[in-house]
Amino acid sequence: MSQPVLSQLNIYPLKSAGGISLENVIPEARGLAHDRRWMVVDDSGQFMSQRTYPNMALINTSLSTQTLNLNAPGMSKLCLPLFPTEGESQEVEIWSDLCEAWTTNPQATKWISEYIGKSCAIVYMPDHSNRPVDADYAVGENQVAFSDGFPLLLISEASLNDLNSRLPESVTMKRFRPNLVVKNTEPYEEDSWKKIIIGECEFNIVKPCSRCILTTVDPENGKFSGKEPLRTLATYRKVNGKVMFGQNLITTIKGELKLGMPVEII
Repeated sequence: MSQPVLSQLNIYPLKSAGGISLENVIPEARGLAHDRRWMVVDDSGQFMSQRTYPNMALINTSLSTQTLNLNAPGMSKLCLPLFPTEGESQEVEIWSDLCEAWTTNPQATKWISEYIGKSCAIVYMPDHSNRPVDADYAVGENQVAFSDGFPLLLISEASLNDLNSRLPESVTMKRFRPNLVVKNTEPYEEDSWKKIIIGECEFNIVKPCSRCILTTVDPENGKFSGKEPLRTLATYRKVNGKVMFGQNLITTIKGELKLGMPVEII
């Protein structure tokens, strides 16, 4: 097997919306720049996702110099400031974590409520918001944005290919929403990694990623597609009652990431 190589870089600026593929990026304290810094919340501040609202998968995201742009079927384009400097503070909840977020403008509230069909709002995580990584896995005082629990997720192409060889109908990497994808590995080789270096960046692999019903949402039509791929994954990737696919990472040394960079296994 030849040298593992970085083959995809992805960010998901609005949690549970569509992703953006990049050619290069510099990791920040909470993960890749702009990744999951926005989130949809209901009127109580509880986060909303494709797990309950699968049509969120059809919200397309793009970046311009100063704006995050959202497009969705039947909706006009919504532009949000890419670098907000102020906002109305509110407490939001993501899983069991409570943290500060800023509400975006009334236009955004109207836009997302109309699209989802429920009163809700888009919020932004400011730099000073405190949401630490689980202390059992943190390296120092790591922070995370609105990701489920960790700053970065890595999956190998070989692992997806192996899964697809077992499925009645193949799925794409979009189902699993990784930040980093690597090629030139054995299937599930990433399970054994503890530390990797890509360029000047260094990462700790801290915990396998447990998968949920969100992986059964078809990102092309925004609908649940049945029980796959969870059902098949559960036949050979279940650990302590949870289905594992991919590895969670924490950045320990920062630097620029570019597609095609070799991945050094430490």
